[in-house]
Amino acid sequence: MTDNFSHFYHRTRSAHATQERRSPALPASGRLTPELVNKRWQHFALPEAQAALLDPITEETMHSYTKNIEHFIGTVKLPVGIAGPILVNGQHAQAEFCIPLATTEAALVSSYHRGCRLITAAGGASTLVLQEGVTRTPGFAFACLADAARFIGWVSEHVADLKSVAESTTQHGQLQDIEVEMEGNHVYLVFQFFTEDASGQNMVTIATQAAFDYVMQHSPVEPRQAFLDANLSGDKKANSHVMRHVRGKKVTAEVHIAESLIQRYLHTTSDAMIEFGLMANNGGQLNGTIGTNAHYANALAAFYIACGQDAACVAESAVGITRFERSIHGGLCASVTLPNIMVGTVGGGTQLPSQKACLELLGLNGSGHARALAEVLAAVCLAGELSIVGAFCAGHFTRAHHKLAR
Repeated sequence: MTDNFSHFYHRTRSAHATQERRSPALPASGRLTPELVNKRWQHFALPEAQAALLDPITEETMHSYTKNIEHFIGTVKLPVGIAGPILVNGQHAQAEFCIPLATTEAALVSSYHRGCRLITAAGGASTLVLQEGVTRTPGFAFACLADAARFIGWVSEHVADLKSVAESTTQHGQLQDIEVEMEGNHVYLVFQFFTEDASGQNMVTIATQAAFDYVMQHSPVEPRQAFLDANLSGDKKANSHVMRHVRGKKVTAEVHIAESLIQRYLHTTSDAMIEFGLMANNGGQLNGTIGTNAHYANALAAFYIACGQDAACVAESAVGITRFERSIHGGLCASVTLPNIMVGTVGGGTQLPSQKACLELLGLNGSGHARALAEVLAAVCLAGELSIVGAFCAGHFTRAHHKLAR
């Protein structure tokens, strides 16, 4: 072990002592043109890899990706399966939907398909968008507590000005509120926006930058340091704050299932599923999980990738609560609440060829459908919770993966 560390030390020291290492450079421009794509592939000289990533259809449609990526070299193909249909009785989504899921995990689509069929047989899932809002949180450090307090007073008097400046950058975003958090001589401003049918993260960043610049130009107290986002937003990180608030769309979904349907589709009982839910909730508390759910991340990742959403948002979107209890009608009442569903039906990756096609399969492409998309996704997460818990209770979980994944 000592020899290994010694070798590493001398090798690293030698590397640091040399001049800057220079490698053959990729084309400096990040633009997407056929010429630059070919130059990038010349750097690698790997014709088989090039043929796999830059197939004829990708070459023909590469212009579609201009605003979504830099240093483009091709596309990665993922298998897309269809689950459902699932009946959704929502405030905004009211139909049967077939669900496109992009994944490389065998057994996943089959599991969601089973849950979707169960929900539909039970009369559908009730869904409701509870809150909406996308945040960006600038942070300001002051020399002393008095300066921080004076700054907060100034901000509270200029909310209307900040709202006007922020909204001047977008035709669609609306600044709903500015909350203030103070930690010693540090001040955090929580800008919360309504973003209509866009997921809205770029929109919110640009709007907050305009407000941030206004603050820096007009504040009577100059901060020692200031940053556009100081990590209070929870952007792409699991956090407990959203359990009582929102980032994106906060959605809840519920279904009441007769005992006979649980036996028919899941081969178990409502009593077993309720008991499992109680034990899983305790297990989650023991390991410090934020919220309690079986596997929201599976549905979210597969759905986000298929439908052109920001897949990194799964880190925060997978926070939520699943609950099983006795239905007032007998059988099982199952519900999910997801406070961080970050989806849109315009902008971002939603209009890329494959992703647009998946939204069209859902009938939810374009303006006017973002809330419905969030409700559908909550219902799909509910379907996944029912299916996987049913598999654990029936003792089928391992058998299903052994059959489908090997």
